[in-house]
Amino acid sequence: MDAAKLNQLKQFIEQCKSNPSILSDPTLSFFRDYLESLGCELPPSAYKPGESPHNKSKSYVVDESDEDVEDIEEEHRPQDTADEDEESEIIESDVELEGEIVEPDNDPPQKMGDPSAEVTEENRDASQEAKSQAMEAISEGKLEEAIEQLTQAILLNPTSAIMYATRASVYIKLKKPNAAIRDANAALEINPDSAKGYKSRGMAHAMVGQWEEAAKDLHLASKLDYDEEISVVLKKVEPNAHKIEEHRRKYERLHKEREEGKIQRERERRRAEAQAAYEKAKKQEQSSSSRRAGGMPSGFAGGMPGGFPGGMPGAFPGTMPGGNIDYSKILNDPELMAAFKDPEVMVALQDVMKNPANLAKHQANPKVAPIIAKMMSKFAGPQ
Repeated sequence: MDAAKLNQLKQFIEQCKSNPSILSDPTLSFFRDYLESLGCELPPSAYKPGESPHNKSKSYVVDESDEDVEDIEEEHRPQDTADEDEESEIIESDVELEGEIVEPDNDPPQKMGDPSAEVTEENRDASQEAKSQAMEAISEGKLEEAIEQLTQAILLNPTSAIMYATRASVYIKLKKPNAAIRDANAALEINPDSAKGYKSRGMAHAMVGQWEEAAKDLHLASKLDYDEEISVVLKKVEPNAHKIEEHRRKYERLHKEREEGKIQRERERRRAEAQAAYEKAKKQEQSSSSRRAGGMPSGFAGGMPGGFPGGMPGAFPGTMPGGNIDYSKILNDPELMAAFKDPEVMVALQDVMKNPANLAKHQANPKVAPIIAKMMSKFAGPQ
């Protein structure tokens, strides 16, 4: 800095010490704000009557404090109650169904034959005889007797699917759905195409309110061997099965939407956190840049335009290392100050600063070349 200007600055500081009221002059408010930004406490006489550090124009230090407060408030801000509502469990409503059901039977499992046993012709004939007696008992309404005869038939010929399916149909009449299901399963293991096995199992499922399973079995039975009784039962079963299916699909959709909503909110939360972190870092960088500027015009870091490093050692070919550069020559040059506002010029200057060898490629630019030449003359040492 010029020695004469430095001496004038010292004299001005001495005057402020001896008479702080000088700082109350509105034209010196920038200097007073600068002092306060450094943490200085000025006497009341440095302010105009009615003015105080609390109602004066804000300095960047106050702004920085406000930013910090905002950051703290943001960190401690409670989450939106809407998010909490979204996280609440979905409570499924009951489905209104029609039709009577019976209490499941809990009797010990009925006797089953050994499907791996070899069946002689004699046993096969005896099994058919027992079945005939069972059918006669059924016609007379003697269902328990029919069960006994069919059990004997099964033990004599355990490889006959029709014997199990027939006993299952009698258990249906006795309103013993679990026993009927066991016999129907045994019949279908022996013959997967047993229409009577599907029919008996479907009717048993309907008796205990297992409507979807009932509809499935009864439809299979109808395809294999249609009869009027299956059609009658299906008319009672299908409406309930459809209601249950619609109910399940509805809540599957709600659960899926809930999960997708949670994923979307998590994405938005992470995006917001990243944006907040970016804004905070940006504010801190701006505050740091303001403090480094120390009152210099906007965009000057360490005294140089556009964030150029102070001193610019070896910035341009043929210039002296920039440790003792008189920046006032730049700041007081209107042409240079205007050029520094031109993005094209600033890009070119930064390019040359990064690599002085790039100077050659800008020499043909009529806008940039004169500015570079003038900068070189400003930075040149004593000739």
